[in-house]
Amino acid sequence: MSDWTPPEDPGGPPTQGGPDEGHEPASNGRGGHAPQATSTLELPELDPTTAPSLGEPAVRPRLGTWDRIKILFLLVALWWVLTWGTATNNPIEPFRDVLSHELRSLWWLEALIGFELLRQLHYKTSEHSARWHRLWTRGVFGRLGRLSTRMGDWNRFRMGRALRVLLWLFVLAVILGAVFHTSPAVSLFQVPAALYTALPFAFQLMFGLLFGMIQIIGIFWVMSRGGVDVYYPGDVKTRFNDVWGQDAVLDRVKENIIFLKDPEAIESRGGYVPGGILLWGPPGTGKTLIAEAVAGETQNPFVFVDPGAFINMFMGVGILKVKSLFRKLRRLALRYGGVVVFFDEADSLGNRGALTAGGVFGPKASIAPTFSATFPAESACHGSTYLSPATASHLFAEAANGSSGPEPARGRVSQMMAGAMSGGGGMGTLQSLLSEISGLSKPRGFFNRVVRRLLGMRPKPPPKYRILIIMATNMPDSLDEAMLRPGRIDRIYKVGYPSKAGRIRTYQGYFSKVANDLTADELDRLATMTPYATGASIKDLVNESLINAIRENRDRISWQDVLKAKQLKELGPPEDVEYIERERHAVAIHEACHAVAAARLPKDWAIDVATIEKGGDYLGMVKHVRAEDTFTMWKSDFESDIMVSLASLAGERMFFDGDSASGVSGDLASATRIATFMEGYWGMGQTVASHEVTQQAGVGGGGGTSGRDKGEKDLLNNQSLGGRIEVKLAELLERTERLLTENRTQVLAVAHALEQHKTITGEDVAAIVEGRPGPFVDGRRYHEQTFSEVAEAYHAAVVAAHKARIQLDIPLPQLPSIEEEPALSLPN
Repeated sequence: MSDWTPPEDPGGPPTQGGPDEGHEPASNGRGGHAPQATSTLELPELDPTTAPSLGEPAVRPRLGTWDRIKILFLLVALWWVLTWGTATNNPIEPFRDVLSHELRSLWWLEALIGFELLRQLHYKTSEHSARWHRLWTRGVFGRLGRLSTRMGDWNRFRMGRALRVLLWLFVLAVILGAVFHTSPAVSLFQVPAALYTALPFAFQLMFGLLFGMIQIIGIFWVMSRGGVDVYYPGDVKTRFNDVWGQDAVLDRVKENIIFLKDPEAIESRGGYVPGGILLWGPPGTGKTLIAEAVAGETQNPFVFVDPGAFINMFMGVGILKVKSLFRKLRRLALRYGGVVVFFDEADSLGNRGALTAGGVFGPKASIAPTFSATFPAESACHGSTYLSPATASHLFAEAANGSSGPEPARGRVSQMMAGAMSGGGGMGTLQSLLSEISGLSKPRGFFNRVVRRLLGMRPKPPPKYRILIIMATNMPDSLDEAMLRPGRIDRIYKVGYPSKAGRIRTYQGYFSKVANDLTADELDRLATMTPYATGASIKDLVNESLINAIRENRDRISWQDVLKAKQLKELGPPEDVEYIERERHAVAIHEACHAVAAARLPKDWAIDVATIEKGGDYLGMVKHVRAEDTFTMWKSDFESDIMVSLASLAGERMFFDGDSASGVSGDLASATRIATFMEGYWGMGQTVASHEVTQQAGVGGGGGTSGRDKGEKDLLNNQSLGGRIEVKLAELLERTERLLTENRTQVLAVAHALEQHKTITGEDVAAIVEGRPGPFVDGRRYHEQTFSEVAEAYHAAVVAAHKARIQLDIPLPQLPSIEEEPALSLPN
């Protein structure tokens, strides 16, 4: 309760306005009245019959000079123009007689001038006399307003419309009477004759306008065609049985086809048929093939929309295409009972300028965005699911803004729209598509919408259009958030890389179409060696294997053809260069150290291929593949990765007397990066705290200080983390050196095989290390004492040539087959 008393009025002039008659209390904006605050402030009671309403001025606001005389000026100017026209038509007649004649004939215009003078006199009086102003606003017009409120809104509207029509007819009759020099009543009946006389000119004008409109409409009609192909039942031969490796997605898609064929199965139970499916995933995983199988399985028409159908030069063409497309879809849905439309590469539709990804794919849905991560998904845990909503919101705010404050930065987010001369989802095309997919359904047909309404009948409601929309994209983040909402896209399926079982089934399907000698075990190994193979890449690999067989004049594909095709697709054709002998041996030692370390260390990965053939940005490589489909990585796995990376440095130092090449830079970068995240981020080091969070929060040299103090703390923190990383790398380097020392002969054996064959498979590496036959290399010879002596002698000669920087004059020792008795010997 307030005890404040306002100061007394010093005696100024009374304010204009007061409480209105029957004035209601102030509303609080929610349908009720604001509570009245108790105060000692009391207002004098005013007579509602004499005091003006609250906020209404006592007199009429004054008009400016031009506002007061502009209508009068126009009427007088019109009177002089008509008078001057009559004078010019009768130049002999005296001007005095013309004025006298016009004063009699233009009585209607003079009456309007007089009425305007009377109106302005009324306004002038209302500007100076409050009583006069109140008499007309409340007495005359107020009573008329109260009388009109007794009528309904629709009746007032129709009466006002009739009065306006009569007023304009009167004005038109007066003007036509002046033009035809007759009375206004007669002039209205002379209009048909005048129009009939002007018909030839009107037809010429209409023909010109119609010809121009036909040109414009024809151009836009032609540009709005194309980009849409209709396949009728039976046109597509692909079936669900032709789609391999995506059984989970196929089962879900089949449900939609069932509901499309029998909508009563779900609608009779109070549900609705899902109308939209989004298939997203990496390229080549079978999204378009699934849609093609839907076209082959369903008994409804299938409409394929080209990705570039809505990319246009002129604004508005995309909207016309959308309207035309959905008219066709509705027509086909009514004729066949349903229709399926497929938008391939749906990301070409664009968005409406969102700066961040939204919907189910953006950061609004989860703390970690689905499609953007620093590391592979198998090394991360969806840690937001077990957190409280407040904690999860706080973590997301910090991650999204890169700041330590609890409140994200607020501000207006600018939106960018597409320009007028570039296509895509801009220029209203996307908005039109959204409204057509899920918008207001208006009644169909001119007779239904217009004629029935004129006859007082209610139009028939539109029928249910059975339209199933399928979209495919490998860039789901670029889709507009409104496109992905339920009601437009009801189901979102990821068409990812096939599992091992899916890859085996896909290989079986494609190899069954060509003659081959592959066994079930070889297909299983091939599926293991290609963990990220898609349907498209598998089909291409099979075709390349067939080309290899044809190149050697064979009709059947062998295992060697498959391995060669795989190496060609993954590594590409080697460059046509030759190493000098000592550099070739150094590169072979480098890669052999990687290969032996990977073969001896326990890992979930297996060697796929090792090569010393120079590629685009490498001198050689050892490529790994997953032995099994796993989704987590452990500390021991990362340590093995670091040891394999450090094997090149440890091996070069060991085999070249402490010397090493610059080619280890990439290996050191990989090892350092893994060790950094083990020590600072993944809890696999000496500390538990996450270095990323401490940096953001400004703890221990993070972003909380500035200037010299910040620099010193950053230095201390970096030294601490850097020291732990260096200790970790040194420890693993020492373990790697011991591993290579114990397997020195195996390193020389793998290096010899690389120098002899240039490229060997992972199975060949394992065969050499274990001393058994491999697909291309027999590893038993490398475990004989003779090979160890010859290999060490050859290596010593290479090291001597390397130190002296001279050409090596000893050729590479040749390895005979196991059946050949002569042992290896070093050429003289």
